[in-house]
Amino acid sequence: MSDYINELNDSQRAAVLYNDGPSLVIAGAGSGKTRVLTYKIAYLLEQGYRPWNILALTFTNKAAREMKERIARQVGRDSASKLWMGTFHSMFLRILRTEADVLGFPRDFTVYDTADQKSLIRTLLKEMKLDEKTYKPGWVQSRISNAKNHLVTPAAYANSREAYEADQAARVPAVRDVYKKYWDRCRQSAAMDFDDLLLYTFLLFRDHPDVLEKYRAHFQYILVDEYQDTNLAQHAIVCQLGAEHSRVCVVGDDAQSIYSFRGADIDNILTFTKAWPGAKIFKLEQNYRSTQSIVGAANSLIEKNQRQIHKEVYSKKEKGDSLGVFKAYSDVEEGEIVGNKIQALHRREHHAWADFAILYRTNAQSRIFEEALRKRSVPYRIYGGLSFYQRKEIKDAVAYFRLTVNPHDEEALKRVINYPARGIGDTTVGRLLQAADAHSVSLWTVLCAPQAYELSLNKGILGKLQAFRTLIEECTVLASTQTAYEAGTEIIRRTGIIADICQDNSPENLSRQENIEELANGLSDFCTQRLEEGDTRTGLSDFLSEVSLLTDQDTDKDGDQDKVTLMTVHSAKGLEFRNVFVVGLEEGLFPSSMAGDSPRALEEERRLFYVAITRAEEHCFLSYAKSRIRFGKMEFCSPSRFLHDIDACYLDLPENDIPARSTAPTPSYRPRQQTFVPPASSRMKPVSRATSASKDTPAVQEGQLIEHERFGRGTVIRVEGAGENAKATIRFENVGEKQLLLRFARFKIV
Repeated sequence: MSDYINELNDSQRAAVLYNDGPSLVIAGAGSGKTRVLTYKIAYLLEQGYRPWNILALTFTNKAAREMKERIARQVGRDSASKLWMGTFHSMFLRILRTEADVLGFPRDFTVYDTADQKSLIRTLLKEMKLDEKTYKPGWVQSRISNAKNHLVTPAAYANSREAYEADQAARVPAVRDVYKKYWDRCRQSAAMDFDDLLLYTFLLFRDHPDVLEKYRAHFQYILVDEYQDTNLAQHAIVCQLGAEHSRVCVVGDDAQSIYSFRGADIDNILTFTKAWPGAKIFKLEQNYRSTQSIVGAANSLIEKNQRQIHKEVYSKKEKGDSLGVFKAYSDVEEGEIVGNKIQALHRREHHAWADFAILYRTNAQSRIFEEALRKRSVPYRIYGGLSFYQRKEIKDAVAYFRLTVNPHDEEALKRVINYPARGIGDTTVGRLLQAADAHSVSLWTVLCAPQAYELSLNKGILGKLQAFRTLIEECTVLASTQTAYEAGTEIIRRTGIIADICQDNSPENLSRQENIEELANGLSDFCTQRLEEGDTRTGLSDFLSEVSLLTDQDTDKDGDQDKVTLMTVHSAKGLEFRNVFVVGLEEGLFPSSMAGDSPRALEEERRLFYVAITRAEEHCFLSYAKSRIRFGKMEFCSPSRFLHDIDACYLDLPENDIPARSTAPTPSYRPRQQTFVPPASSRMKPVSRATSASKDTPAVQEGQLIEHERFGRGTVIRVEGAGENAKATIRFENVGEKQLLLRFARFKIV
């Protein structure tokens, strides 16, 4: 027996050596899944399988590359290079290019990306005289994609009563016609999109038995990684190819199935033994990554799910610390607590910055933690996304803010003059720029009076330019008379940004909505903090001055990787860190309000939390805030039910407080469609420039303990001044010393 086989534990070895029929390898978090797949392929090659007769399917090119490198070290680079190993799409593209003529395509057919798809759909909608406001291209594209992933052709879609009724209910009955035209136009253009690579492969094997037999004979062994993430089309093709010889091995973990929004179907792994009668199940239950406490906590959480394949994951590593639970008074204090803890561990235990990860449910949550780390000069990177103020929708909104404060800002003007689309195209902008350059004036100056600069524009274009000018002038008045929060939120609404990103509820648009909401929270934080500190400079120009300091950061240098990682839990799957902070554990945020009361959706949210916990090797910290600001309103939060799901023996709870499961209605953390109306709060009212001083400025004394809405608990160090000018210096437990103007300070005496 080869030496590498002896490196495996009993369960891993059994999974590698079994080749007598279909097998399902349930690989718990950190259990050595990649090693098993790698060694199984190496073992198959030793048993006489030729590399080109093995099909190994992964979900990412990175996973395929890493496995190939490992296999090359075991069996040599030549054999490894001849494996059919790669993503579903890349492997099926290879087959489709070979068999293209059977399907009526040339071998060099084009593959459309998402942008190409949307562009074609827009063209078709225009040709069919369908209103884009009703038939939103992104939504139509998503609908077509979903149909293809469920193996529904245009003809089947047109004959589907369920699809017809769904489209009728959504008032888009012509979707089936758009799908048919889109399908035909792709064929005319000799093009396939990503979803076609799956659908056409399925159709190729279904409608051409001779081709199917050819590839069944070719692929004598089929292996699939991350099987819990497969959709119906991928599952069906694996069944087509492996039906006769049944030499199929799939690896996955039902407890880490978190991609249903992309079409993944957990039933593919849960019902594997029904699709493959006689399939043998192997369970990899030893976790090599995490301490016993982390594994125990994760187990006690996931056992609350009903739909799962039971397994007993265990660790032989040290017991380790309990999972620390942090209770913050506000989202701001949560950021401070996490920042302080990271700094302390870095200093005390000499952990590198790269050993830390902050995991959150939505990208919008990064802002608070970015600011907390930046304040402490802690280097960080946003994994799988942009820093908050670099995201497109944020840059669009900030460009409007800049233009409002300074209409002569050419870059800002160019960015938003036709966003949202208002019929001012590149040609018109180009002519305005030429005129501005020729007369040495700003673009705005020419835009305000194009005829004065010898520009001949038709009446329609002149009207659109005038409407844009009026909009900016109205916003300029807002910026000069209101706080950054009041003016900023109104500008976002008036300019149509919020209407544009609320067109549909695709995952992409929901993320954009959350980011705009968080920008509003940032405006509110800015105004509140300045007023409490006695600084009346709360205008939009003042906010922009501060933001410019945040965004003017040096770009990352090659090799400078020692940074704290900030990412969503979805992005963290497959990664590991010594220290993990899972933040924002509140009802409506994690689990997401989108889960509602659906047991299936709540179980996926619980699996997502399981993934978050199991990323940690040594320390895992969980945090929640008692309150968050949404559109300037203080909202009170309940701890996530998932904290209650973890056995308390694995938790280091604040003040020995076991979070009680909330029975209150789950608050929504998503803006409602096209209703960007910041509500006033009974406790926190946005303060305008004209706000007069409170007559009942709270009286505090040195030594008193207070509880601030944003900064948490603190002790009054000294009090200065009297009446409206009274100030207090307060030492907060987590944010240090702050001097607050008492008439604006929001606290209570404990």
